[in-house]
Amino acid sequence: MIQTADRLQTIEEYYFSKKLREVRGMAAAGKPIINIGIGSPDLPPSEAVIASFQESVRHAGAHQYQSYQGLPELRETIAQFYKEKFNVDADPSKEILPLMGSKEGIMHISMAFLNEGDEVLIPNPGYPTYTAVTKLVGAVPRQYDLHADHGWFPDLEILKQEDLSGVKLMWVSYPHMPTGATANYLQFETLVAFAKKHNILLVNDNPYSFVLSKNPLSILSVKGAKDTALELNSLSKTFNMAGWRVGMVLGNEMNVNAILKVKSNMDSGMFYGIQKGAIEALKSGKEWFDQLDTIYKARRKLMFQLADKLGCTYDPNAVGMFVWAKLPDGSPKSEDFIDRILHDKNIFIAPGTIFGSNGEGYIRFSLCVRKSKIKEAIDRF
Repeated sequence: MIQTADRLQTIEEYYFSKKLREVRGMAAAGKPIINIGIGSPDLPPSEAVIASFQESVRHAGAHQYQSYQGLPELRETIAQFYKEKFNVDADPSKEILPLMGSKEGIMHISMAFLNEGDEVLIPNPGYPTYTAVTKLVGAVPRQYDLHADHGWFPDLEILKQEDLSGVKLMWVSYPHMPTGATANYLQFETLVAFAKKHNILLVNDNPYSFVLSKNPLSILSVKGAKDTALELNSLSKTFNMAGWRVGMVLGNEMNVNAILKVKSNMDSGMFYGIQKGAIEALKSGKEWFDQLDTIYKARRKLMFQLADKLGCTYDPNAVGMFVWAKLPDGSPKSEDFIDRILHDKNIFIAPGTIFGSNGEGYIRFSLCVRKSKIKEAIDRF
């Protein structure tokens, strides 16, 4: 056998990749599984998006290689979207780079800026891919704590007292995944000032701004943020286009060009039809966002009932497409708790520990489930 690269010894297979095999196996064996653990939108994109895609596949050149930087029209539409929704000005020719999903961007950014041994500040709890990618490129993950009593926001005063000389990059994600906590403008200002003072590249991963969120914010709205910050965004959650793999990164010209150097050596451009669909999605009017929130509000109300059945507590003001819930005192550990429910009730819920040690004692419900299925889950208790 050919021995695998040493870097594979530093990571494990993604939790959902492993766990969903077990869940699918139970379903194949005839178990009536209800999956409320994974955040894959079950709703379709708008009819206008689908029609734009269908029409575009017949365009001349649609099936050829595309630009590494995406269609100029796509970048211009992203710029318009950011101006309208976040009041952020971005030069579409220099400061915007479309991506094949923002998850791709996590790898590209890490490859563009991290050398072996560089330290990376990673939220605990937070998106597991930040840690995995950091290890894959030979950098050193350095977790910082997030806690409910601090609004799931980093305690920068504690961080300032530490030796940060080896830190090159810091990941944040607001609205926060998995807790749904939000950051306000003043908090973004403190993050930008912290990053500037310590010469750290700050990256805000921002795919949940338009799901049950009354006040969408971009970290790039902070004056001077582009000097030290990048922002990732995605069409997956906002426009029900997770499988289309469309994302974007915004920042200053120098940083975006560095990411492009990596990206241009790893793909041959995004399919033309997907870009045209993305353009149409980004032009969606208020009615799209309103109807999306109406659906998720109704589902969240039912999910709160399910959480109540389990004796959990939660923040009713959190945003995004999840309910982050604290287990009642005396409960088993998170993974034991969800395994018991999986095997006793045939319901899959995500344990908080997959997002970090500070997720112990929590579970996460996904709102990407029809109301009828949530009601059925409630009835099983």
